[in-house]
Amino acid sequence: MISLTPTQIRGLKLAKDGDLHFQEGKRWTHLNAVVTYARTDRFKERPRKVKFLMTGTLNELREFGLLRNLTPDVATDEAPHGITMAGKIWLLKHK
Repeated sequence: MISLTPTQIRGLKLAKDGDLHFQEGKRWTHLNAVVTYARTDRFKERPRKVKFLMTGTLNELREFGLLRNLTPDVATDEAPHGITMAGKIWLLKHK
């Protein structure tokens, strides 16, 4: 049984939404992620921040087998990562 911290759970949910790509500053986020605005905000004054994951948390999730490297021929420090079936099942069981 794997127990995850809240930060790791947020990272796993972020990976479930799409593949994670390396950005500057040891951050991982979706490809071409930009600040967006809430759909219900008619004045568009409150932007939604870009969600990201730090490299340390990504490495921990990869060690648990919940994330995987999508391109094995590229170094794991810069290759995009995606969620595994084990990660999806963990999220289903622990929601």
